[in-house]
Formats: sequence, C-alpha cells, structure tokens
Amino acid sequence: MAAIGNTLPQSLLDAMNPKAASAASTAAEAQDRFLTLLVTQMKNQDPLNPMDNAQVTSQLAQLSTVTGIDKLNSTVESLMGSYQTSQTLQAASLIGTGVLAPGNKTGLSEKQALMGVEFPSDVDSATITIKDEKGNVVKTIDLPAQTAGSKPIIWDGKKADGTDAADGTYSFEVTATLAGKPVETTELQFGMVATVTTAAGQSVKLNVPGLGELELSDIRQYL
Repeated sequence: MAAIGNTLPQSLLDAMNPKAASAASTAAEAQDRFLTLLVTQMKNQDPLNPMDNAQVTSQLAQLSTVTGIDKLNSTVESLMGSYQTSQTLQAASLIGTGVLAPGNKTGLSEKQALMGVEFPSDVDSATITIKDEKGNVVKTIDLPAQTAGSKPIIWDGKKADGTDAADGTYSFEVTATLAGKPVETTELQFGMVATVTTAAGQSVKLNVPGLGELELSDIRQYL
C-alpha cells in the first residue's frame, strides 16, 4: 500500500480553511478542531518518518496557551462588568453630595462662598486672590503653612475694605511658596452632583452644574 505521508486529506484542509467554513468562536471549538487535526496527522503519518514528539508537545503547549488566554479574556470581561456595576452604584449614592474638582469659580450667596485648593506638597504660605466678573480684585486671603492635599476654603463675602460683596459668581487663583520658591497649585471649584450618566463600555460620569461631566477620578474631595 502506498504511503500517504504527512500531508492532510484535502477534505480536512478545506474544513480548516476559513473561507470554506465558518470560524469557531469558543476555546472548546478550537480545541476540538486541533485534536481532530492532530489525530488525522497521526493516522496519516509516514511510518518511516513519524511526527516529532517535540513538535507535538509544542503544538499542545500552544493550544493550552490559546485556551488560557481565551479564558483570561472572559474573566477580565466579567470583572470589568462587575466593576462598572459597582462604580455605577457608588456614583448613584453621590447624587446630592458636594464635591471639589478642578475649577476656578465660586458662587457667593448669603455671605458665604466655598472653594478649595490642592497642594502637591507642603507649602510655607499661600494666597487666594478673589476677583469679580470684571476681573477686579475684591479680596485676598492669606493662608499659613499648609500640608500637601486638598483643602476646602470658605470666604465670608467680605471685600478688602470690609464691606459685603454682592452675591454672584467670582473667580479665584492661588499662589503658594515653599522655601521661597513658587509651588504650582490646583484651584478647586465646589459643586453638587445632580445626576449620573452610565453607558456600556464607558466610565461613569457625574453631572455637576457649573463643572460639567466629571470622572470619579476628577473629584478631589467630597463634602
């Protein structure tokens, strides 16, 4: 009987051709195809030139790797879904909560305005300069030494001359120094979480009037 050799039957090659057959989408189907291919190779191998054991072992190792990656991807997708659900629940609980996030506006109402500043490191001193809508300085607030982190600041609405400032929107900027050298700071704006937006495959968004849509990572402090 003539030796068939290590070539595969044309029917099997056609079956493995993605243009001739639909591609399987699961690791189990891929494993079945591989085992079918391996068994067919072994049945049709040339007895005088058998398959190399090292090659078979290598193919099995590759199949194991592909199967493991497929299972890992499924696990990661499941974890991502659980994480997003947890994140949504966490965000929903923040509705009606006051937050500080990057921004340089503050609203004065009934002689009170809330703002904040984030210090990247300890500072020896800091100054908050508050301006009206025309850019005129209405008040400066000097702060003593501060440690690194986010700090809420309350303005009592008093102008530099001691009179009451009118209710409205003001801007502010913060300067700070450490050992005589300037330290870059981040102004923080106060807002209230109004709603939460979620979408499949996207991060949860907090809708804060005056600040827009924020990521949870944008929040520097909850008040």
